[in-house]
Amino acid sequence: MEDKLVTRSFICILAANFLLYFGFWLLVPILPFYLKETFSCTEAAIGTILSCYTVSALCTRPFMGYLYDGFARKPIYLMAYLLFTAIFAGYVLTGLLAVFIMLRVVHGVAFGTVTVGGNTLVIDITPSSRRGEALGYYGLTNNIAMSIGPMTGLFLHDSHLSYEHIFSIGLATCALGFVAAMSVRAPRKAPVRRPPISLDRFILLKGIPAGIALLLLSIPYGATTNYVAVYARQIGLDVPTGFFFTLMAVGMGVSRIFAGKYVDKGYITQTISYGFYVVIAAFFLLSTCSHVIAYSHAWCAAIFYLVPFMLGVGFGVMFPAYNTLYVNLAPNNQRGTATSTYLTSWDVGIGLGISTGGYIAEHYAFDAVYLFGSVLCVVSMLYFNLYVSPHFHRNKVR
Repeated sequence: MEDKLVTRSFICILAANFLLYFGFWLLVPILPFYLKETFSCTEAAIGTILSCYTVSALCTRPFMGYLYDGFARKPIYLMAYLLFTAIFAGYVLTGLLAVFIMLRVVHGVAFGTVTVGGNTLVIDITPSSRRGEALGYYGLTNNIAMSIGPMTGLFLHDSHLSYEHIFSIGLATCALGFVAAMSVRAPRKAPVRRPPISLDRFILLKGIPAGIALLLLSIPYGATTNYVAVYARQIGLDVPTGFFFTLMAVGMGVSRIFAGKYVDKGYITQTISYGFYVVIAAFFLLSTCSHVIAYSHAWCAAIFYLVPFMLGVGFGVMFPAYNTLYVNLAPNNQRGTATSTYLTSWDVGIGLGISTGGYIAEHYAFDAVYLFGSVLCVVSMLYFNLYVSPHFHRNKVR
């Protein structure tokens, strides 16, 4: 019974995470339309405004690790979840661009806080012997939300539903998620002396090498999720690009289930290494689409749809393994710090991918972006295998 994974609390936190991310992904594809149609923003202004969300979430996460390690975790998680939900009401009521920008900044802070808390709580409420499997299922809820959230948002927008109604749907969805989050029974933390304020309470210092490898890996991921539709249009590939994200989510869903069990057997670094091979091949294939389409549109479309499934499988294998790697480098009283360092490394790479991807595409083309991404993944794999993996085995605490 000690190794029982499926409990009421585990189901509730899965539901809470799914509904949170569904509300997040619901807005992602429609906010550019909202800013353009409601406030007549230019493309450059839209990019700057929407980036406020990512920047504020990124700046928040290191501090949240300290809070979650030093205080009761569930109350902080619930307050952040409630704030994240309430911001949707702000979107419904606001009619000023300045207020919308301020709401996006606060929304990013809430998102950065609640995601660190959710990842930390799911570790607290599941048996350590099945941690990799638990993180796999937990991440799967995000993948499912990613597969249906954007399509739902675009469907509602194309059905001429008002933005206020779409924001209200997001509000209702996250409100249900908050109810599920309240039902999670977190273990009571023993009273501890507040940890001193030091660098290792904001960043897991032993996790920096792994963070560098993860950062290099997430750069091409960021460039792909933001520019792949533009890339398809640039090379003249006339296919529905929305399915790209659905197939990526399917690949992640399939691989996470099996990868988590493999991680629980102790094959953490080996699992990450296997994922590298698939991801490198996928980015390289994506870069070849610009050349293949000159010979066959059908073959190019086949490769274009094979790539997201491969990326989903590769990243789906690595995510639970990487998360477990960070947790195993940290003592129990630094779980929050470990989680925030893991997520911060990923977010920094995503941000760099968006900025460098646009710069490379402007001076060359998008196929160069993905070829460069495959090279970065090779560098990341070599660094991981030669340095990060031995470092992990020397410094892991469990």
